[in-house]
Amino acid sequence: MTDTNQARRTALVTGSSRGLGRAMALSLAQSGFDVAVHYGRNAAEAEKVAGEIRSLGARAEVFGADLSQSANAGALVEDVIKAFGNLHVLVNNAGITRDTLAIRMKDEDWQSVIDTNLTSAFHASRAAIKSMMRARTGRIINIASVVGLMGNPGQANYVASKAGLIGLTKALAKEYGGRGITVNAVAPGFIESDMTGALSDEIQKAYLAGIPLGRFGQPEDVASVVTFLASDAAGYITGQVIGVDGGLYPH
Repeated sequence: MTDTNQARRTALVTGSSRGLGRAMALSLAQSGFDVAVHYGRNAAEAEKVAGEIRSLGARAEVFGADLSQSANAGALVEDVIKAFGNLHVLVNNAGITRDTLAIRMKDEDWQSVIDTNLTSAFHASRAAIKSMMRARTGRIINIASVVGLMGNPGQANYVASKAGLIGLTKALAKEYGGRGITVNAVAPGFIESDMTGALSDEIQKAYLAGIPLGRFGQPEDVASVVTFLASDAAGYITGQVIGVDGGLYPH
């Protein structure tokens, strides 16, 4: 009899209890992956996402971990592999913001963003790579940001963390391509969310003026790119940064 845990492929999406992470988790489930749903604080929302995934016919398990503590990222990967039997795709999506001008930024605001957005991704990737090397296949997808390429005032910590993710992507792609592991980054632009919805009409119009497509992105716009990069069809793509920003910052 076939061990279904081994026959099916598993994707871990960090920060997948809402927003972009939720959209990615659902898209991966629709394409045939079992999904490890990770949350930092909201277990109830994560369970809802897991229920949505199960309704699609995929397996889902929920994992809580405070990824601002970098050692927890490695433990999370180990727990996922124990539960599912394998890990084919790691999506490093968990992130926070602590926005203010650099001159006013507290040390803890700098460090917490770097730890959650960048250091945790390194630790999770390092743990995942060990398993992927044994399987001689794997996908790591880092969720960066257009601001990691173009900069943004009031976000020195966030910009640095996302630029660091891009550098990490390129380094890991060169280190582990020979083992069948691809590493890519997705750089979303302005994606419609609770945060953009709270902006005044005037500010929204100012942002939209810089986007050639004339609209904010949807979480599904990003999720579809992540799902493609996780697929066999993207097997010859690695070390790349794919912008999903409506043309805001062509590169």
